[in-house]
Amino acid sequence: MSRLVFSRKPAKFALARIAGAIMPGAGASVGPLALEPDERLPLPTPEWVRLRPRMAGICGSDLSLIDGTASAYFDPLVSYPFTPGHEVVADVEGHQRRVVLVPVLSCVTRGVNPVCPACAAGRINLCERVAFGHLEPGLQTGFCADTGGGWSNAMVAHPSQLVDVPADLSDEAAVLIEPTACAVHAAARYTGEQTVIIGAGTLGLLTLAAITATRDAVRKAPIVVTARYAEQKRLAKELGADIVCTTDEMPRYVRSASSSLVIGEQLTCGAPHVIDCVGSSDSLQQALQVVAPGGEVQVVGMPSNVSLELTSLWHRETAIRGCYAYTHADFHTAIDVIRHHDLARLVSATYSLKEYTDAIAHAAASGRRGAVKIAFDMRGNL
Repeated sequence: MSRLVFSRKPAKFALARIAGAIMPGAGASVGPLALEPDERLPLPTPEWVRLRPRMAGICGSDLSLIDGTASAYFDPLVSYPFTPGHEVVADVEGHQRRVVLVPVLSCVTRGVNPVCPACAAGRINLCERVAFGHLEPGLQTGFCADTGGGWSNAMVAHPSQLVDVPADLSDEAAVLIEPTACAVHAAARYTGEQTVIIGAGTLGLLTLAAITATRDAVRKAPIVVTARYAEQKRLAKELGADIVCTTDEMPRYVRSASSSLVIGEQLTCGAPHVIDCVGSSDSLQQALQVVAPGGEVQVVGMPSNVSLELTSLWHRETAIRGCYAYTHADFHTAIDVIRHHDLARLVSATYSLKEYTDAIAHAAASGRRGAVKIAFDMRGNL
């Protein structure tokens, strides 16, 4: 049996950046990600448990790391070598228990006492101690040397990180619980006013699904979703979008719905709530162009180094708000969202660990190839 390991190898990281710029996902072939024999990690404390992953998803943050485009901001928040994989459904070793992982390595997980104010309030996503305690640095499992990750056949976890999977959910449905919890966290800010979701990849579709499954009763105005590919457009309509269009078409729809005029590329009114599920310079700039005065751009897609014209932020008193991870409660709501929309169908393909270069290439081109979520499948080794 084997695991995937990401090591601190600057030369290979540079090669991955070059390869990834030419072809997204190509960093897997030349970068510091490698297939190695499984390692039985020590338990950080006796209360920790061992997990045997069944499936583990490939996330956009994983792809940016593999292609060498991850922000330097994360350097102090990871420890090497680590096994990626934070979207995990697994069995607890020695127990008849199937679980999903809440990967945030918060105060309780790290043995920090007293816990920080954010953790005391249940907001583990804002934990102040992700580089402290008895674990090596790591904002989440899958980025920490001491915990292992889901792209393997063995890892360790703290009991506070485990959420039981209901018997009626398949593994394919369960592997979507973690990313759906991210979407649930984003959907909590939806008020029913006109909303634009930029991007219909996994995160954009799940955010739409979370809104329509949990907040649809308050919808008072259209939800507009931008999508590039035919399958994304079809799924966005199925999941409850009122208008699905390209990014070029979107300002026209927002202008019409909000009775806006246009000055240059800036709408005079716009949508009160824009959810950016891409996180690029272009997507954020467009979000600022179509958000209403006093409105909010919610950044759900992970940005890195971006270049923005921010004068409108000042002039129109708009806000850019980040949206990171989730609370434990979001995981339980995510299970309801997955049931409501039968989201297991969004798992488009699975691969064995030894097929990791093909898996990552597929994930990097998922939209173009008509796919949504790509995952590793370790069930043949159970």
